[in-house]
Amino acid sequence: AYTLPHFSSRNEDEHGLAVPSTSPYSDRNWDERSKKYAAMIHLLDRDVGRIVDLIDKSGLRNNTLVIVTSDNGGHASVPARFNTSGPLRGFKRDLTEGGLRVPFIARWPETIPANRTSDAVVAFQDMLPTFADLAGVEPPRAIDGRSVARELKGHVPAQRPGYLYWDYGHCRRRYDQAVRWKNWKGIRLGRTGTIQLYNVSEDIGEEHNVATSHPDVVERIAEIMASALSPSDRYPIGTIYRGKPIWKPSHHLDRQRR
Repeated sequence: AYTLPHFSSRNEDEHGLAVPSTSPYSDRNWDERSKKYAAMIHLLDRDVGRIVDLIDKSGLRNNTLVIVTSDNGGHASVPARFNTSGPLRGFKRDLTEGGLRVPFIARWPETIPANRTSDAVVAFQDMLPTFADLAGVEPPRAIDGRSVARELKGHVPAQRPGYLYWDYGHCRRRYDQAVRWKNWKGIRLGRTGTIQLYNVSEDIGEEHNVATSHPDVVERIAEIMASALSPSDRYPIGTIYRGKPIWKPSHHLDRQRR
């Protein structure tokens, strides 16, 4: 698991992790932070290539699934010249698409069609059932997610059953929720906030809140938000933060229910 890319103008990032001390972009007329960030991306790209080359040289090319992905969207501190979120709104720790959508690149010669982009809606909780499916074994029971092996192999993606749910609030005074249901995306900022609604199949940048035009969809999203979270004593939602009571889960939860 890579810690890169991160960002820093020094030789260590904010967590004390080493970043490249030299940059192939040192001759660019960029600030030092940009050079370091570009160097980290260069290092990641090079090392993934080394792994893939080793797989090929070992004769495992057609029997190995390689996936390169990330755990969150781009960071707001990434220099603007890199346009880290592209057409998406928001960044890491946001529940807009810029915080939630991530790259997902899969390589499996003679099984996954090359040079194709899929519109399948895939989440990290799908990986365990997918790997179990490909290995021909039953996945554990009572888990979230579904196998996306067919989509990986190039089949036309079907409408995703159920929904995807996210919430976020650790180390914050505000508790936010988001739901992806069919082509709809609902976001509520704060426990008593108004639900924003976007059709992400048409509005990937979440620029047009259409909640007032679709009250039935907003009602369905609200029902999901009220029922999706599984309470846990380890991660209580109601807690005290800096001496004040807040609505706060201990960690970001990704949930999907059928």
